[in-house]
Amino acid sequence: MAGEYLLSAVHTHSKLCDGKNTLDEVAVAAWRAGLKTLGFSGHSHTPCDLEYCMSPGRTAQYKVEIAKLQKQYEGKLDILYGIEWDLYSDTDPAGYDYWIGSTHYVRGPKTGKYYEIDWRPADLAACIQDDFDGDGLAVAEAYFANVEKLAEKKPTILGHFDLIKKINGKGEFFDESSPRYRDAAHSALMAAARNRCVLEVNTGAVYRGFRDEFFPSNLLLKEWLPLGGNVVITSDAHDAAALTFGYTEAAAQLKQLGYEKVLVLGKNGFTPCAL
Repeated sequence: MAGEYLLSAVHTHSKLCDGKNTLDEVAVAAWRAGLKTLGFSGHSHTPCDLEYCMSPGRTAQYKVEIAKLQKQYEGKLDILYGIEWDLYSDTDPAGYDYWIGSTHYVRGPKTGKYYEIDWRPADLAACIQDDFDGDGLAVAEAYFANVEKLAEKKPTILGHFDLIKKINGKGEFFDESSPRYRDAAHSALMAAARNRCVLEVNTGAVYRGFRDEFFPSNLLLKEWLPLGGNVVITSDAHDAAALTFGYTEAAAQLKQLGYEKVLVLGKNGFTPCAL
């Protein structure tokens, strides 16, 4: 059904990881907005960073609270129990209704340190200088190698494909037009195609003011279309007010690029939705 993508938000976060709202507040916002499907996707526990990932205790709490909300909203809003799973997570994504496979780290080959590449410029700068001999493109290549490994695991959704560019808005860390960058991204995209991944068109970086374009870039979306072209629109909402932020714009962008449909994730899996 046309416009169905506007009624599903499946990349969302709460206070149990790095979101601004409780699970209940997010559910209330989704119900008031008239959504049909709300999928929670808290950050899976990752030993290298306890700053924004759910601890084991919070993961247990997450499961219990979502089960309560599923009963509370039965017949009014379909609530899915999902997880955003990182390559370095020590949890198992099996057992969830769905999982978003996302890369947030690069591991330094010299120090073994795990660097979060999408938040603090100082962390990315340290990664480049301390572990990659000042070569920012080498970090981008390592990032996309991790995306390839995630694609091989066949996630339900492959998350924010080119997140490495999030804090590179002025090109201060690497050149996104470089053949090295494009070759690394292409290799990861081919891995996604081999594994029939669904890529998310993620509007979150625009909502939070980091970039003026969505993930993935238009260049990558153009390349993705003949490789399979399955995409789902998400907002990566860390704020209940952002559940469907940018959906209409993302759909218009996809249509302009030649896409005729997007996928919508619901309680029975993916269904196609015409643009």
